Amino acid sequence: MITRELGRTGIKITDICLGTMTWGEQNTEAEGHAQMDYALERGINFFDTAEMYAVPPRPETQGSTERIIGTWFKARGSRDKVVLATKVAGRSPMTWVRGADEARLDGGLTRLTRKQIDDAVHGSLTRLQTDYIDLYQLHWPDRAIPAFGFHTWRDYPQDFVPFEEILDALGRHVEKGTIRAIGVSNESPWGVMSFIRASETKGLPRIASIQNAYNLANRVFEYGLAECCMREGVSLLAYSPLGQGYLTGKYRNGALPQGSRKQLFNRLQRYERPGADAAIAGYLDAAAEFGLTPTQLALKFCQTREFMGSVIIGATSMAQLKEDLDAFDLVWTDAMEERVNGLHVAHPNPCP
Repeated sequence: MITRELGRTGIKITDICLGTMTWGEQNTEAEGHAQMDYALERGINFFDTAEMYAVPPRPETQGSTERIIGTWFKARGSRDKVVLATKVAGRSPMTWVRGADEARLDGGLTRLTRKQIDDAVHGSLTRLQTDYIDLYQLHWPDRAIPAFGFHTWRDYPQDFVPFEEILDALGRHVEKGTIRAIGVSNESPWGVMSFIRASETKGLPRIASIQNAYNLANRVFEYGLAECCMREGVSLLAYSPLGQGYLTGKYRNGALPQGSRKQLFNRLQRYERPGADAAIAGYLDAAAEFGLTPTQLALKFCQTREFMGSVIIGATSMAQLKEDLDAFDLVWTDAMEERVNGLHVAHPNPCP
């Protein structure tokens, strides 16, 4: 297992991260515990969660994933073996994430205000049964931007919480020791650089990471964020490396496996946009040409990017988790690089 530094923090993380968002919805507590046991056995030291999880987000399951991790920490006594990342929800009407009374103070929205960040940190620590969080991430911006993918730009209202105020709120927890490092997620190049500028000019904590979608069908990160992050020491934590299952081939030709996320929730529209079918089919065929499974091609591609900090994998079964981890063992070749780059030129980013 390869370890890399998380930003400029000195914290060492494995280049594979265990994602947990299905625990409490598609997976039981026992299944979540089994996945953490297995990941630790395979050498993974980095787990990622969020106060909003499980997904899809709803009041009945909010916080369930953190609770499952918390009961595992208590049962196994393994807190010191894990670099734990979680997230605070950004601007949204999901008042139940934080509690209606607190959210109402900010126009009936979850916001990245000091009060709401304080409440969120306390809630996560309680559910996780720990007294510190290694990496605390802003799940999406306080700005009203289309953070989960878009093709065209339209400006947004300028009524967001200032970057320095957010960093100051987080910095108070860093000083107390309840947070070791901070990061962003679903963020833009301007957002990353604005946080860095605020940290440098105001003496506030510096972001260590960015968790954005990145995969064969969505390489938008490379167009601006890659240079920002490499030059500024910000680690990419890539989510959806398998394109929510599309890059495994399980939905090919209209297939709809029983128990799949699409069959259960039908929330995968990001990978059903015009041009997506042709692009994804090209990658599936390329995998076969090299004698690989689609999962192997997709995951190894992500791991071998020079700007990659860690690839976040998620599984709803132990068989899937084993397949995902085994995929990283193959050797990436120049021929594979040339093939996927050719497909990228022919079908650029159909699923941003």
